[in-house]
Amino acid sequence: MKIEHVALWVNDLEQMRRFYETYLGATANDKYTNEQKQFESYFLTFPDSTCRLELMRRPDIQGTPRETVGYAHIAFALGSKVAVDSLTRRLEADGYPLVDGPRTTGDGYYESLFLDPEQNKLELTI
Repeated sequence: MKIEHVALWVNDLEQMRRFYETYLGATANDKYTNEQKQFESYFLTFPDSTCRLELMRRPDIQGTPRETVGYAHIAFALGSKVAVDSLTRRLEADGYPLVDGPRTTGDGYYESLFLDPEQNKLELTI
């Protein structure tokens, strides 16, 4: 068994697609639109990964994430400490909020945690 995809409701579908393409190397499929349901989505595929991210938008679903029971973040394995440090610096320089790190956690992960354009937590790790 494997996780096929994770879905994320977003406010600005195009901005979020560009963010994941620009910083995390995602490739988007053609946008799916269901006009009757006012639903739009992209499936994003990442290099060397079989798990995809679905970005979804519907005008009646709005808001920003908050701390609550449920999913906490999405982690991206970049392959090396150098890659984590490099992308962390790039995201910070481009104005994306760094929440924590880069650091080695108590359980041995090297990681940094930052926020995407819609304040979703993303973890960069080796």
